[in-house]
Amino acid sequence: MIFGLTGSALVALGLYGLVTQPALLRKILAFNLLGGGVFLLFGVMARRGAVVDPVPQALVITGLVVAFAATALALVLVLRLFQITGAATIAEDEAPP
Repeated sequence: MIFGLTGSALVALGLYGLVTQPALLRKILAFNLLGGGVFLLFGVMARRGAVVDPVPQALVITGLVVAFAATALALVLVLRLFQITGAATIAEDEAPP
């Protein structure tokens, strides 16, 4: 019960941070928070019955590896954006091309 509530809270906080934060680094952190909440919810779903289902656990392990790789790629892209433009935020007043 407590793990399900914690996972739901992490998903909600991650979504809030992903939508409201203009800084890309904070968006990456919010996305990782959201992913952690989803992984926790998968863990709760795997543990619900008398027999533990190994499929959600395998999905969580695979998801952790993919999330780590995606975070590393996103950080490299943000660093490159900062080197080119001098800023790592999303400007709100830019007109579309």
